[in-house]
Amino acid sequence: MDLTSLADFNAVALHGGFGPAGRALDRPKATLSRRVAELEESLGVRLIERGSRRLRLTEEGIALHERTRALMAEIQEAGEAVASRAPVPRGRLRISAPVVFAHVVLCPIAARFALAYPQVELEVIAEDRVVDLVDEGYDLVVRIDPPHDERLMGRRIFGDQRVVVAAPTISLPSAPTHDVDGLAVPAVMLATAPSGAQWDMLTGDGSVRTLKPVPVLRLSSLLMVRDAVLQGVGAALLPRLLVEHDVSAGRLSCWGMAGSPVEIWALYNSRRLLSAKVRAFMDILQDLPGR
Repeated sequence: MDLTSLADFNAVALHGGFGPAGRALDRPKATLSRRVAELEESLGVRLIERGSRRLRLTEEGIALHERTRALMAEIQEAGEAVASRAPVPRGRLRISAPVVFAHVVLCPIAARFALAYPQVELEVIAEDRVVDLVDEGYDLVVRIDPPHDERLMGRRIFGDQRVVVAAPTISLPSAPTHDVDGLAVPAVMLATAPSGAQWDMLTGDGSVRTLKPVPVLRLSSLLMVRDAVLQGVGAALLPRLLVEHDVSAGRLSCWGMAGSPVEIWALYNSRRLLSAKVRAFMDILQDLPGR
């Protein structure tokens, strides 16, 4: 039995189709289909029902998948164990990270890593959705305040705080100290932000002000929100790491902090040995300022 064809069959069965498996493995669907067909021919049985909109394994396919997927995982882990002892990281390294963190922090880190480890093919995907590291073929994911997941382990790599910022041409309106309803301010917000939100803002003098953002513009990403705030459209609640250079340069004014501090973690599969390439990238992340 060809182990490559068997691995491809198990990937198709695991991901529920040739398309999803091809995307997870970054391989053409036609190649996976051919491999499965070759496996079926060598075994003399049909493993997958053709012609169905959804993937359906035959009885023989179910039996083969259930009896071999654990074995294939052990073979992969054995290979990773050997690779983890290799002195030079090599192979492909896929990382998923939130858009803002990827653009602001990971770009220089990725360039530094690529120069230091030319035998690693590094791929950083900037996306705000929560990917499935195990099923989607990622080696490392960066997440903000991640909930506990027994399948993942890692370390805190960065701490951040949300701040209310506006262009210097916009001033924070004054309000009586007894105003408990909140102070209305024109705001640029994410399209997904709920209506009726309020910002409990801690100012530089230690007082707390409640702001009621009045959306004048809604956008689909924090990068777009920042650009609109720079144009003087309104105030916004943004990650400090995204706007700290603008504040330092005087392009934006920081009115105060709002919300709880956030922690940013780098996570990997807890059920696999840490490979040399992941360890090398984690070591570079260890040196990030703001940890």
